[in-house]
Amino acid sequence: MIIEFRCERNHARRWMHRQTLSIDGRDVPVQIAWTATAEPRPAGLDALFGLERLVLHKGKPGGADRLTINPEPTHTGTADVIVDFTSAPRDPNSPARLYLRPLFNGTAGENAALAAILAGDLPVIEIVNEVDGAVLDRGRPSAEIAAGLSGGLETVMARTLTMVAAVLSGRPRIVPQLARTARAGHGRRPADYVVRGLAVSIAKEIYRLCCYAPHWHVGWRFNEGAGVWQTGDLSGPGWNVLADPGNHFYADPFPITWQGRTFVYFEDLDHRVGKGIISAVEFGDAGPIGEVVPVLEEPWHLSYPFLIEDNGELWMIPESSLHGDVALYRCIRFPDKWERHATLLSGLELADVTITQHNGLNYLFGAWRDGTGGYSDSLAIYYAEQLLGPWLPHASNPVLIDRASTRPAGNFVTIDGKLWRPVQDCADGYGAALGLAEVVELSPTTFKQVIRHSLRPGPAWPGRKLHTLNRCGPLEVIDGSRVQPKTRAFASKFPSVVLSPRTSPRTAC
Repeated sequence: MIIEFRCERNHARRWMHRQTLSIDGRDVPVQIAWTATAEPRPAGLDALFGLERLVLHKGKPGGADRLTINPEPTHTGTADVIVDFTSAPRDPNSPARLYLRPLFNGTAGENAALAAILAGDLPVIEIVNEVDGAVLDRGRPSAEIAAGLSGGLETVMARTLTMVAAVLSGRPRIVPQLARTARAGHGRRPADYVVRGLAVSIAKEIYRLCCYAPHWHVGWRFNEGAGVWQTGDLSGPGWNVLADPGNHFYADPFPITWQGRTFVYFEDLDHRVGKGIISAVEFGDAGPIGEVVPVLEEPWHLSYPFLIEDNGELWMIPESSLHGDVALYRCIRFPDKWERHATLLSGLELADVTITQHNGLNYLFGAWRDGTGGYSDSLAIYYAEQLLGPWLPHASNPVLIDRASTRPAGNFVTIDGKLWRPVQDCADGYGAALGLAEVVELSPTTFKQVIRHSLRPGPAWPGRKLHTLNRCGPLEVIDGSRVQPKTRAFASKFPSVVLSPRTSPRTAC
């Protein structure tokens, strides 16, 4: 198979400069057909991108950078598949068996993607078969690493290539219904957008100098009545905050009762080091007892300590996506001694792995990344008969690309025979809200979920974020983030300071 990208010559960008496209581990040849510019870009756009590269990207090259076409690419043969990134009409005489057109909020071409970003959001991406108009895939990218206008464009195009590769894999696609965000007005001018991006960048640097950022904290409460899953909100008994030393943050709480004792395991990140470990604290009838105890540390970052009981033993799968695998640890002394027992999956970035049993199979969910784009928009599922595997990929991986309903946010629960999962809603930024999704279809070849409730910080849980939800008996736990000044002097001098930089994925987790 030969793939041909059709791109505008006068707006050639680094993301287009490729000779292959990876499809299911195979490098498929790509050739470029440069076309005449169909639509003019805003004046000075590339100069503004250059300014962003210097200030926002620390001089590092990016996919939105201008590409010099020299020498002219040569065709290797007649293309089997054409992917047209322009807004020009399709050539009706094209011999390609498949003609794909990416759309951004329903419109073709780079200008449509830029317009959506300038209006304040990344667009919904659709991959359309130009011959019959069928939508073959649809996704909504996340913007954790999208700095500025150029970063937004690079993220959109990276995830577009993810979707093109998924379509060309031949695997069945699950095409979700995703609403395009309606924005008032016509968006900012590019220059205004870049100026705003520079101002935000400066504000973020000041924030980092003055505060630990982001600073996550764990909330807990005892609730003998209906909990969050039953009420669909955070009402009920008040939430308490698990005290931390200030220069550490706590996140991703997972409670467990084992051998007659209850502990909450969580990510423990030292701001001075920037790497997470797994720690735990015991809970009694009135709350935490004793000291926080480190229980697992590796040379790489660990977070999201998912716990599971199997065959009379206790196991943990901490997130280690930066290490490129999904590792299973066995508890050899509760609560504080764990050993690496097996590697369930390797050679992939899979964050916040969460497992459930359904209809006789184990299903493993995780936020998947193919090396580009955001960290919270693509859901991959694997299944196995036993916890130790072998784990097989779902027929439609990635089964969902949607920043508002993909990334796991805690344990699955079953209520009245229905399977539910908490999901991170990153539509308004990483960890901005939490959704409660009912899984209405799940098999090795199907998946469908429906968001029934959306939870956001508010009077019941003050702060800027809401990120993880779990329960063990009457003990409910959540987490969120807040401003944490680095010195008490700063806190006393500026008691009402409120800063709101974009929160990045914690150590890209």
